[in-house]
Amino acid sequence: MSLWWYEPLRTFLFLFPAALTASHVLCAPARVEGASMQPTLNPESTHGDVVLINKWTARHGKVRRGDVIALRAPDRHGSLIIKRVVGLENDVILTRGYSETRVRVPPGHAWIEGDCRQRSHDSNDYGPVPLGLLLGRADWIVWPLSRIGRLERQPACDERFAYRADYYKHDEDN
Repeated sequence: MSLWWYEPLRTFLFLFPAALTASHVLCAPARVEGASMQPTLNPESTHGDVVLINKWTARHGKVRRGDVIALRAPDRHGSLIIKRVVGLENDVILTRGYSETRVRVPPGHAWIEGDCRQRSHDSNDYGPVPLGLLLGRADWIVWPLSRIGRLERQPACDERFAYRADYYKHDEDN
């Protein structure tokens, strides 16, 4: 009796846990919906781009201003959102429509916004978000094939800061 199914099953049983671990620890794809990140993501519609989320960065705290990140929505349980980091801890942000005109980002938090201000539900609505909600950094657009490529970090816009913590860090160390 031939066991034709033995090798494929053995391969599956070996590869499935490895793939599951990699998608949990290293990286995973995420579909981008909505217009809040236009024109960077979904430039021609409100759905379609698939990005590769680098989960390693979330585990090691390597997030910088200008990065596009994926995180759990602070106000919608179970939802995944993709936004750009505008400010990090101790930065004082000049807000756009938040209840306060200036907000100091508390330790362990970030100020996030969509690239399309008019269509974004972001920190201007709910304030600084805990970095504990961070799932990872969106590093690559992997779909559609016509848009495949690296997502570049955009430098922080200085007009958004009343105080930017890293500008003065070297003075504090001396």
